[in-house]
Amino acid sequence: MNEVITQILREEERWGGRFLLLPHVESDVRDMESKERSLEEVRLSLSTCRRCVLGGSRKNIVFGEGSINAQVMFIGEAPGAVEDDTGRPFVGPAGKLLTDIIEKGMGLKRSDVYIANILKCRPPENRDPNPAEITECIGNLREQIGIIQPRVMVVLGKIAAQTLLDTDAPISGLRGRFQDYQGICVMPTYHPSYLLHNPAKKRDVWEDIKKVMQYLDLPLPK
Repeated sequence: MNEVITQILREEERWGGRFLLLPHVESDVRDMESKERSLEEVRLSLSTCRRCVLGGSRKNIVFGEGSINAQVMFIGEAPGAVEDDTGRPFVGPAGKLLTDIIEKGMGLKRSDVYIANILKCRPPENRDPNPAEITECIGNLREQIGIIQPRVMVVLGKIAAQTLLDTDAPISGLRGRFQDYQGICVMPTYHPSYLLHNPAKKRDVWEDIKKVMQYLDLPLPK
C-alpha cells in the first residue's frame, strides 16, 4: 500500500511540480537494513574472539538483543551463568527484574528497547570484569551504540557507569542525574542484581526510570 501511495505522489510531482513532501519509505527501509547489516558484522566479528582469557571459558557470546531503532538502551556489566547458557542478555533472576522494569514500569515491551553488556563473555564465578577485559571488549559496545543511536542509555551498576562515563565515582553518587556520552543522555542507576539483595533501593531506581520516561515523553503510571 505504501508503495502505491508513493507512486501516485510521484506522478503528481511529475505534472504539478515539487509541492508535496514525499514519504521516505524506501530510505527508511534502507536505513534499517544498513543497521541490521552493521550489527551483524559486529556480531560475526566476535564469533571466534579470543582477545582475552574469557574467550576460552565461555559457552556463548552474549551479544545483545532488541530493537535496532530503540530509543533507550540498557547496559550492564557482563553476562551471568544463565546468559552464558542461552546467549541472551539479562535472562536470569536479575533479567526478570529488568524485564519487569521495562514492561510493568515503563509500559514498553522488552523488544522495544536494546539490551547489552560491557563484556560479551561471562567472567568465571560472575566476578567483576577486570580492566584488561574491559579494554579488549568495550569497542564492541561502542559500535553497537553508534549503530543504534538511542536517545537515552540506562547504565546499570558501578562498572557500566564508570566505564562509559570514564569516572571512578561511586554509583550512589552518579545515579539519578543525567550524564552525557557523545551526545547521548545517560542515566546511571543500580544494577538489578544489586536490587535482588537490596530491595529497598528499588524506590531509587524507579525514581531514575521516571526521569527517563519524562525525557522520552512516555506517560507515567497513575
